[in-house]
Amino acid sequence: MAGPQIDKLTPKQLHFARCVASGMTQAAAYREAFDCQAGSLSKTQQEAASRLMVKDKVRARVDTLVRQRERGMLATALSDRERVLDKLRHFIDHAKPGDGSKIRAAELLGKSVGLFKEVIEDKRDNRTVAEIEQALNERLASYLQKDPEADPEPDGNDETDAAVH
Repeated sequence: MAGPQIDKLTPKQLHFARCVASGMTQAAAYREAFDCQAGSLSKTQQEAASRLMVKDKVRARVDTLVRQRERGMLATALSDRERVLDKLRHFIDHAKPGDGSKIRAAELLGKSVGLFKEVIEDKRDNRTVAEIEQALNERLASYLQKDPEADPEPDGNDETDAAVH
């Protein structure tokens, strides 16, 4: 389906599609690809660009160009990664004893393969609210038993109860 539609693009539509796929806004791509008069309104250009992007053949070409661009970027990234790893391996193999670059290269190589991932231990408390409340009450009770001067409940008759509460 996409093949025949792509062939039917005009040169200006193809230029527009390439501009959009390269990251330009639709309006900027429209201005780039089509002869826009100096006094034409930006709103008019935006509307024309939107109408153009709705066309199946233009949208299909933009999508194809974006996919091709992404594949190229991925290939480049993988190539760069492999190149860096090869260089680090070379430093490890050919550095002089005691050379800091050898240790650093080994460290970077280890990081690249995930050897030094930080392990986070999950120590969540799976107790219910009632269990936590009971534990707190038991702690509070044991604390109050150790302090003979503590008044566990205000009785309302003491002036200190009013001041504290």
